[in-house]
Amino acid sequence: MAAQPWTRYKLQRKLFAIGEDFWIENEAGEAVFKVDGKALSLRHKFLIEDQGGAELLTVESRLVALQPTMTIERQGRLYATVTKALFTLFHQHFTIQVDGGPTYEAQGDITNHEYEVLDNGAQVAQISRQWFSIRDAYGVAVAPELDQALILAAAVCIDEISERQREHNR
Repeated sequence: MAAQPWTRYKLQRKLFAIGEDFWIENEAGEAVFKVDGKALSLRHKFLIEDQGGAELLTVESRLVALQPTMTIERQGRLYATVTKALFTLFHQHFTIQVDGGPTYEAQGDITNHEYEVLDNGAQVAQISRQWFSIRDAYGVAVAPELDQALILAAAVCIDEISERQREHNR
């Protein structure tokens, strides 16, 4: 039996979108998940919704944290935490800790927006801006056995934390 292929998604933030809402498309160009940014929220908050508008995950930044951190909730309960390591030399490193489950490591290059997501050293997802020539678009390829919405939410977290750091360093 052949291994199932990875699912590829396209994430593109709409320039000047109120609250930073955008759709995540599959490789056929179909909108499959919506990222609903909460424009009036004091905390950076996003909802990941399915095509019908049902909330799948809530993503929120932690106001009090030593390291840049975002939490992901499912049905009002903590599901995962995405934390950026403070000190890395030539690349960024993030930990995606599923509550009561596995820990994924995401590492990569902030300048080129290229990351790989590892589970015990094996690559299980890839985040890449190189797949698209559009400035605010990047792709995410996810292994079939993973929670697709979780990995996409983690990719949004990595993008948001990285973007905030770029703005802070200007």
